[in-house]
Amino acid sequence: MSSLEEPLAFDKLPSMTTIDRIQRFSSGACRPRDDAAMGHRWIDGRDCTTSNTCNDDDKSFSRESFPWRRHTRKISEGEHLLRNFSTSAKHSTVSGTLWESNSFQEHKYSTVRKENGIPHSCDKIFRGIPKFVKIVEVGPRDGLQNEKNIVPTSVKVELIQRLVSCGLPVVEATSFVSPKWVPQLADAKDVMDAISTLDGARLPVLTPNLKGFEAAVSAGAKEVAIFASASESFSLSNINCTIEESLLRYRAVATAAKEHSVPIRGYVSCVVGCPVEGAVPPSKVAYVVKELYDMGCFEISLGDTIGIGTPGSVVPMLEAVMAVVPAEKLAVHFHDTYGQALANILVSLQMGINIVDSSVAGLGGCPYAKGASGNVATEDVVYMLNGLGIQTNVDLGKLIAAGDFISKHLGRPNGSKAAVALNRRIIADASKI
Repeated sequence: MSSLEEPLAFDKLPSMTTIDRIQRFSSGACRPRDDAAMGHRWIDGRDCTTSNTCNDDDKSFSRESFPWRRHTRKISEGEHLLRNFSTSAKHSTVSGTLWESNSFQEHKYSTVRKENGIPHSCDKIFRGIPKFVKIVEVGPRDGLQNEKNIVPTSVKVELIQRLVSCGLPVVEATSFVSPKWVPQLADAKDVMDAISTLDGARLPVLTPNLKGFEAAVSAGAKEVAIFASASESFSLSNINCTIEESLLRYRAVATAAKEHSVPIRGYVSCVVGCPVEGAVPPSKVAYVVKELYDMGCFEISLGDTIGIGTPGSVVPMLEAVMAVVPAEKLAVHFHDTYGQALANILVSLQMGINIVDSSVAGLGGCPYAKGASGNVATEDVVYMLNGLGIQTNVDLGKLIAAGDFISKHLGRPNGSKAAVALNRRIIADASKI
């Protein structure tokens, strides 16, 4: 197993001229119908052909199958920003950038537009968005596996404990991968021993093969995860086997999991793009997802491993996958390499997804995909979901404190924009008291 030699670059994408790029990615351009393209019927809900012209009066689209349309409006005098933000010096302790608050009010921002005194809801935009989203925290595993320096077991354990105390329902604890390939997680058994009595959250572990599964079960794991790729090249560089060979391997793991009554989750990497092959056809993603689902995975996470996805490429991928596997069995896992993760999560929610993977403080990346930066920060996801009125049961204050804890240990700034901004605000407010 070796890392890929070249960083992610536009020369790895399908060949396009500069004019083609501008037309293809411009907000006014229509999307072609083919699967490898940006998808159809998602801009203005119109049924577009490969031409760059549309009939604005076209009524052929279906509101039921695709409920949202572009929403534009003028800001009226009756529109105002409602801000629910309270900080009490009696309940908040500020120390550098590390702060915790037992009574910290969740930060929720919303806009309300009033026409003739009557509130106007944005049903066209937010129709279909779930009321509750389950967040799967992957920081202790996917986040720390890419660190250059080995994180002490005690720090990993405290991070997991802090994350569970935040109210996160699932915290991926570690990985039973050979220490030769991922030395950062060589202490998997010790971590599992330390958290064996921890209650309040599911604590799955990653298992690459039957040997890893057996080691995980022996260490007390009650839930496991397997990972495949939608890209042949990435599968070879990441786990040294073809896609079909990996699926054969995981069928053995799935069979063993059933015998031990251990739930098994599936991951699919490179669901939008590969650092070697470029764009990945949605049909290939759907094939791998269906295989994992058929072998018994109760949930499959769709990973944009190199963070190259945009709503325009995520939509057709999800359409293809949701055609073969129910939406409630799917999760999304976005990296924020190009700053598109939150936008991709939002459009996924609009399409019916209600499970989101994220990593505290934006930790992570992929050691076998150069140029892929960290996962989307859990703090940023929770902040956005709060603003949408979506319930997560996650304490944002404790979550930010957990992110500050691990960031301080790693000796670098917290990778969450929401955490940094709220930390500054708390400190600024405290200085006025």
